[in-house]
Amino acid sequence: MGYRETYQQWQDDPEAFWLDAAQAIDWIEPPRQALFDRGDDLYEWFADARLNGCYNAVDRHVENGRGAQLAIIHDSPITGSQQKITYAELQTRVAALAGALQARGVAKGDRVVIYMPMVPEALEAMLACARIGAVHSVVFGGFAANELAVRIDDCTPKAILAASCGLEPGRVVPYKPLLDAAIEQATHKPETCIILQREQQPCELTAGRDVDWQEAKTDVTPAECVPVEGNHPAYILYTSGTTGAPKGVIRHTAGHLVALHWTMKNIYDVDPGDVFWAASDVGWVVGHSYICYGPLVHGNTTVVFEGKPVGAPDAGTFWRVIEEHNVRSFFTAPTAIRAVKREDPTGEYRRKYDLSCLRALYLAGERADPDTIEWAQELLGKPVYDHWWQTETGYTIVGNPAGLEPLPVKIGSPTVAMPGYDVQILDETGQPQKPGELGAIAIKLPLPPGTLPDLWNATDRFRKSYLTTFPGYYETGDAGMMDEDGYLYIMARTDDVINVAGHRLSTGAMEEVLAGHPDVAECAVVGVSDALKGQAPVGFICLSKGVDRPHQEIIDECVARMRAQIGPVAAFKQALVVDRLPKTRSGKILRATMVKIADSESFKPPATIDDPAILDEIKAALQKIGFARG
Repeated sequence: MGYRETYQQWQDDPEAFWLDAAQAIDWIEPPRQALFDRGDDLYEWFADARLNGCYNAVDRHVENGRGAQLAIIHDSPITGSQQKITYAELQTRVAALAGALQARGVAKGDRVVIYMPMVPEALEAMLACARIGAVHSVVFGGFAANELAVRIDDCTPKAILAASCGLEPGRVVPYKPLLDAAIEQATHKPETCIILQREQQPCELTAGRDVDWQEAKTDVTPAECVPVEGNHPAYILYTSGTTGAPKGVIRHTAGHLVALHWTMKNIYDVDPGDVFWAASDVGWVVGHSYICYGPLVHGNTTVVFEGKPVGAPDAGTFWRVIEEHNVRSFFTAPTAIRAVKREDPTGEYRRKYDLSCLRALYLAGERADPDTIEWAQELLGKPVYDHWWQTETGYTIVGNPAGLEPLPVKIGSPTVAMPGYDVQILDETGQPQKPGELGAIAIKLPLPPGTLPDLWNATDRFRKSYLTTFPGYYETGDAGMMDEDGYLYIMARTDDVINVAGHRLSTGAMEEVLAGHPDVAECAVVGVSDALKGQAPVGFICLSKGVDRPHQEIIDECVARMRAQIGPVAAFKQALVVDRLPKTRSGKILRATMVKIADSESFKPPATIDDPAILDEIKAALQKIGFARG
């Protein structure tokens, strides 16, 4: 069946659709029912079943005769080292670590915080928790101590698995001092910390609490897989909340595995045994879904990459990894491709490598502007598929089902809704918008398997954050429109739709115009307060490497482009050339923070910011044109 037939099959009988997809998973007790309505817009999937996540990701492949296949390729251009681990080796390593946790009293339902860099042991830690039914919560390695403390207090872990340090190009980031400070600040105290000592910077262990990673696994009984219920939490992943307090997204075990398995072939077009690479971090949802669980449950080889798109050592790193490891599908963030484009606009590094193994590039994490997609298509000579999803959903809401039926790419659209998602565009009163009209993007309940059923110990906040604005719908927080063919266009976060003299305008549409300028490598548009018009757009522009023209010339050209392509209604008159944009470590541009700086409002730098010093640079640039005077 093609896409339309498959989507219709889901619409006609969602229960049958997901029960059929569930047959790809190994069950201890298979589900007899797919959906469970818990009332008040709360739903669960496969709650009557029993299974084990680690068994599905590791053991079953070994038992089916594929133990010699590579499960993990670790590639670290920072250390210049590589490591390859088969499924059989992974099973041994994970069972030993899980046994070490059991020996220290960790049991089904206990929480374990994982604070690790991009090393194979990070995946082993996640899988070891899944093996014994512990609930893991991965916190981005190097996260600030106070933020780590907040997460420790929220999920109250019995144990913490951490590394002595992480590595960035040109520097070592000590993790142990941050971990010690976090535990000191936290009210809850974990009983055990198991520490992976990295040779780049070993650390002192705290007597009575800390144990060396290798020593912990010595002389312990390897753990067997512990059966868990289908609605047993696999993990808690914290995402930033508008109030500053993190939200603990829960992922139930059964729906998570069923949905991710379905996506590996139908969306990412890989077969078991193929090499799949998501260039992300285990601290983000992409690392959970598509570095660890998705590829391994499907029987793929996953690449764990410790590096950066540029500077480790150069803008050809991505292409080198693809050629060397025979990567079939590659998934990264638009901001990573923009970084490569800025550093190597003519593609000199790409031409050094044979990328015939690559079938497609997948982009997600932030809106992929058309200019970036077109550049990547021309550079690679491969399909480039934008797709849209969130930490909360865990996998694709809207995408191009390349393994099911590749659909025509419409530049600027992540394509169409996947089975399980009834995506609608609503106005402020909750009424559906006509094709082509801008509105809030919402998903009719229930959400499909694998999406968040709730927040950790915060059901009221879950309802308030996602279910209140449009009753019967999940509010995505994004704004956009849909065309006559059902193609979705994500234009901005709802908060980034600005009101200029009564006209609702998308900052995303304006960014498309700026990104189309031949000298612009990256850009952002925000709406700042304006006494006359309510809000006025201001553009921030990063130039491609090698551009040596007066900045005012480029700004004038950008203003002219905006007037020609969007019209005088945009009232776009001001733009700034800056060296870099403030971003989270996952690549999202901090537009809301930029607005507060411009409007001289107080703000707290987000915990996920990559480099807080950039905010001072943005403030200084805004002050030159009369903003940020507070």
